[in-house]
Amino acid sequence: MAGKLNLDKGTIEEARMYAKNIAEDVQGFIDLHSTVTVERTVLRLLGIDGVDQFDMPLPNVVADKIKEKGGLEHGVCYWIGNAMVHTGKAPQEIAEMIANKDEDITQYKIYEKEKINEIVMNEARKHVDEIRSNREARESFLENLGEGPKPYLYVIVATGNIYEDVIQAKAAAKQGADVIAVIRTTAQSLLDYVPYGPTTEGFGGTYATQENFRIMRKALDEVGEEVGRYIRLCNYCSGLCMPEIAAMGALERLDVMLNDALYGILFRDINMQRTLVDQYFSRIINGYAGIIINTGEDNYLTTADAVEEAHTVLASQFINEQFALKAGIPEEQMGLGHCFEMNPNIENGFLYELAQAQMAREIFPDAPLKYMPPTKYMTGDIFKGHIQDAMFNTISIMTNQGIQLLGMPTEAIHTPLLQDRALSIDNAKYIFNNMRNISEEIEFKKDGIIQKRAQEVLKESRDMLKEIKERGLMETIEAGKFAEVKRAKTGGKGLKGVFLKSEKYMNPFIELMLGVSK
Repeated sequence: MAGKLNLDKGTIEEARMYAKNIAEDVQGFIDLHSTVTVERTVLRLLGIDGVDQFDMPLPNVVADKIKEKGGLEHGVCYWIGNAMVHTGKAPQEIAEMIANKDEDITQYKIYEKEKINEIVMNEARKHVDEIRSNREARESFLENLGEGPKPYLYVIVATGNIYEDVIQAKAAAKQGADVIAVIRTTAQSLLDYVPYGPTTEGFGGTYATQENFRIMRKALDEVGEEVGRYIRLCNYCSGLCMPEIAAMGALERLDVMLNDALYGILFRDINMQRTLVDQYFSRIINGYAGIIINTGEDNYLTTADAVEEAHTVLASQFINEQFALKAGIPEEQMGLGHCFEMNPNIENGFLYELAQAQMAREIFPDAPLKYMPPTKYMTGDIFKGHIQDAMFNTISIMTNQGIQLLGMPTEAIHTPLLQDRALSIDNAKYIFNNMRNISEEIEFKKDGIIQKRAQEVLKESRDMLKEIKERGLMETIEAGKFAEVKRAKTGGKGLKGVFLKSEKYMNPFIELMLGVSK
């Protein structure tokens, strides 16, 4: 695939170097800080689950209690480990004591740090092994059942009722879908807790809960056996509970997670300091669990012009790649996002879109790129929309994309019906089958429209990354350079949940998971 666009390797290396410097600069901040969400995630990874009498999740109850007593800077592991030494009880029992008896574990006798660390590390290993076994189970399914060819056919279900979602997901798998994404209910990303148990009511999607993950995973395993291929499950690892959802997904064997370093900042107005710390731990978990992350660069072009701002998508892909590498995620698990979002009235728009998709493939050769369908310019004309989706599918197979989120004829009208999903799957299957090896048969005219467009976007992206390196990522976001959206460093939701770590701080899961994701 290399070389069709005649991209300058030096420019690519320069852009990647700037992105690496940007990520390293931010990593200095990340390493010094933690958040309430990271600490709740640690509690979940220690096996703490359930709710109190007021339906407050126990991880929230414990983290809030420790924060109230001024001890969160040491990390929840410090206090839970000390309480385990003091009481001889397991983390779940300690959490229930805090919830039911208002136990203050920060008042216990403080034991030697080595003793605390040993007991916490032993507990953490058990749960890390559970995640490892889930990864091995996925690999076993893939070896025994196999899976569909790339691009994976990715469809969404979004009824609000997990049991109805199961019916629609099974139907989609039987029609040919390879990845089922359960859309989250509207605004769940802004909740600073994870709802508990199965849910049957949601608006524009279904609540992301661990029980809902478990229900859908079981259903997809069943239908996978029936159709003779492994069906991947996707959900949304973003928002104020980003790392918590990563942990839940790892424990329930999800396969794909929407997990972008900048999305929550730009499109949900979540504080950038909170998001940048949270994304690091969430990606460590996803990397270790073998979960493919999907980034959200496609969203940039829903608020900004897809022709003029194409370079911002590539710049963000470079940055997301470097943040992922910092968290131990290999390129094979980086579903970097991009999209087919140019105004359909542009002359030669198809050529520009082809240049963009081919450029992403050449710059990130081993990434299972996630290609997003046309949405911004979809109308109620379902016949025109179906043609737009067909052109989108054509580019995907021409450029060897990894994950294809299928567009729906009724994209601009309502949540897709079963028949709309079937039409979209048939559209993609027809095109992919009839053009299966077309990428091996074509090359692009030297210095033609396609080559020149890609080379121009690459240079603009390199220049943007150089500017970000000099200015700083947080300052760049404040200036509105991404998606034409400005966010303040001390603004947005969740800043109060960010804190400096003390010298006593411990989080054994970073040590146990990082660097062993392969």
